[in-house]
Amino acid sequence: MPIMIGLTGGIGAGKTTVADVFAALGIPVFNADHAAKELMQNSPEIKAQLIKQFGDKVYEDGILNKSYLASVVFSDPYQLELLNAIVHPITIQAAWDWAKVQTAPYVIKEAALLFESNAVEGLDYVIGVTAPLAIRKQRVMARDQTTLEEVEKRMRNQITDTIKMRLCDAVIVNDNVQLIIPQVLKIHEMILTKLRSSI
Repeated sequence: MPIMIGLTGGIGAGKTTVADVFAALGIPVFNADHAAKELMQNSPEIKAQLIKQFGDKVYEDGILNKSYLASVVFSDPYQLELLNAIVHPITIQAAWDWAKVQTAPYVIKEAALLFESNAVEGLDYVIGVTAPLAIRKQRVMARDQTTLEEVEKRMRNQITDTIKMRLCDAVIVNDNVQLIIPQVLKIHEMILTKLRSSI
């Protein structure tokens, strides 16, 4: 099985942009946020638990009612913890199952809540993506067509960028000034060199 490397950062930092560069280099990428959404829609186990915890309104005609769920969990830390306790373990296992069938020397697991969900366990290396707070807020407002208040509410559910970046083995700065590709290439070469030397 290839080694799994974590890719994380606060909301709006640009994790997906960085993940796309790794993908262009031929490195498979597991997007934990997308996988979690897919599992919430399709996993019978998660569906049953969500209905039990949040009521029948969480699905409308079999479709996950994202706006209802968000309104419940983002205004109540306890409800958010319950949601994460239902979804995270199954998503973490899905990432390992996916990694087992990959043939690249290493794979990337992109996850916003890598540390918060303990998904960091078993990873060989963690890359952080950071950007100034003002830029991150602007990006999320533009991307999600949402208000500053909503963005700040979501940010409060993540550990601060300063702490998160200290926990990472390498950091990529995505501040609209420094170029992303050279930073990714440097880390990519370093990982391949380490892998070669450990054979």
